Amino acid sequence: MDLLLGLDLVLDLCLSRQDQSRLAVERCLAAGWRVWLHAGSSPAYVQALADGLAAGPQPLDRSAALTEAQRRITALAAGKQWMAALAGDGLVCASDAQAFMALRRFPAGSIRMLTRNAHALGQHPDLASTPEAYLAATIPTAPLAFIDLAVQQDRLRAAIEDRLHRVLHHGHYIMGPEIAELEARLAAYVGVKYCLTAASGTDTLEIAMRALGIGPGHEVITTPFTWISTAETIAQVGADPVFVDIEPASFNIDVDRIEAAITPRTRAIMPVSLFGQMPDLDRINTIAARHGLPVIEDAAQSFGATRHGRRSCGVTTIGSTSFFPAKPLGCYGDGGALFTDDDALAAKMRAIRTHGGEKRHHHPYIGMNGRLDTLQAAVVLAKLDAWDWEVERRNHLGARYTERLLAQAPAVSPPLVAGGNSHVYAQYTVRSAGRDALAERLKAAGIPSAVYYPKCLHEQPCFAHLGRRLGDFPEAERASREVLSLPMHPDLTEAQQDRVITALAAG
Repeated sequence: MDLLLGLDLVLDLCLSRQDQSRLAVERCLAAGWRVWLHAGSSPAYVQALADGLAAGPQPLDRSAALTEAQRRITALAAGKQWMAALAGDGLVCASDAQAFMALRRFPAGSIRMLTRNAHALGQHPDLASTPEAYLAATIPTAPLAFIDLAVQQDRLRAAIEDRLHRVLHHGHYIMGPEIAELEARLAAYVGVKYCLTAASGTDTLEIAMRALGIGPGHEVITTPFTWISTAETIAQVGADPVFVDIEPASFNIDVDRIEAAITPRTRAIMPVSLFGQMPDLDRINTIAARHGLPVIEDAAQSFGATRHGRRSCGVTTIGSTSFFPAKPLGCYGDGGALFTDDDALAAKMRAIRTHGGEKRHHHPYIGMNGRLDTLQAAVVLAKLDAWDWEVERRNHLGARYTERLLAQAPAVSPPLVAGGNSHVYAQYTVRSAGRDALAERLKAAGIPSAVYYPKCLHEQPCFAHLGRRLGDFPEAERASREVLSLPMHPDLTEAQQDRVITALAAG
C-alpha cells in the first residue's frame, strides 16, 4: 500500500538518520507504490527541520537553517505525491492530526502513515505503522491496473487542481468560461468549425439524431459489436438499429455490407470507431452520399486517432466522442462532445442540448438537459495540455505490444492497424480461440484483463423485437467469444507491459 510520511519520518530522512526509515520508503517505491507528503503539514516540516539543523552538531543560524530546511524538504518531495489539506481539516500544527483526517478520505487499506510517534500509533492503529513493522511485512508488487487513472492524476495533479480551483473561485458551475475554451480547443484540434460539449457520450448520439430529424419509423445502420449506447440511442429516438457485421481484423463495421442494408426507411449510417481506430469513413461517406444519408461517427473510443491524416470526429457529417473516465481523453465523471462543419446542424444541436432552446424562454425543439459541467470541462482542459504526449505514448505501447506478441505469443492475434490509420488503443484487444483460459492465466499472474462485448447487441433482450438471431452476424459473434483486452494506458511502463507479454507467452 501507499505510504504517508509522518513528521518524524520526514525529519529522519532529511537529517539522514534511521536507515530503517529510508529502507521502508525505498521498498515502497520499488514495489510500485506511492509515497506521500501532507501539504498542510509542510510549514511544520520546515519549522521542525530548521529547529533540528539549528541544534545539530554543526548548528546553523536561524535564517540559514530555514533556507536549508526548505531545500531539503523540496529535495525529499521529488518523486513523491502531495496529499491535499482541505478546509475542514482545521488549523495546521506540528502534530499529524490533520494528516490522519486526510488519510481517512482514501479507500480503506490503501495507505498508511509511517511514523514512530507512540501517540499516533496508539490512536490510529489502523492507519499507522513503524518503519520496522512495515519492513517486516510482506510487501507484494503493486497490482497492475487495467487503466491507471491514479498514475495519470499524479502526473497531472498540479494542472488539474489549478483548473478545478479556478472554477471553485469563479463559481460558474454550469456553462462557465471553461466550456467555451474547451469547445474552441477541441474544434481546432479536430479541424472542424464547431464543437459542442455535452453531459455524456450517450447524450451526444441522441442529440445528433434528433438534430437530423431521425425518429419513429426510421432506421439507422450500425454494428452489433459495440457498447449498448450506440443502438440504445437509436431506439430512444424511436428508430430501429439495423446491424451490419464486422471485419474480423479491425473489429469495425464491414463497409462492403453497408449498402445492402439500406432501405427506404434508412435515415443515417452510424459506424463505430472501435477500440481506438476508424473504419474506412471515406468509403462510408461515398455510400452515404449516393443515398443522400448523413453519417454519424461514434468515436467514443477513438478521439486522437487519424485516417489519412484526418482526425477522428472530423470526417463525417457529425462526429461524437465520450469523456467517460476510461476513454483516452476522459474527465472525472460523464461527458462528451459533438463535432460538425454544418452551421445549421451546429445551431440545432446546441439548442437541443439545452432544453431545445435557441434563447431563454424560446424553445423551438424538444430537447434535453445535456450540458457538460464546468468542473468536468476543467479536468479535460488540464488533460489536453498533455494530450499529444499521451497519444504518442499510446501509439508506442500499442506497436510494442504487437511486435513482441507476434514474436513471443503466436497463439495470440494482435489487433490489425488498417492502412492509413493511426490507433489510440482505447483498448489493446487481442483475440484467441482459448480466450477464457488466457484470461485465467493472466489473473493468476496478477494481471487484469477485460472482455468487451461478450454478447452482441442483436443478442440483447431489448432488441429481440428486431428478429435477429445467433448466426446472423458470424464475425461479430466469433469476436465476442475470442476478444480479450489487455492493460493499456499512456502511463503503462515497459516493465509492466513485459509482465503481460511474459504471461501471455507462457502458454
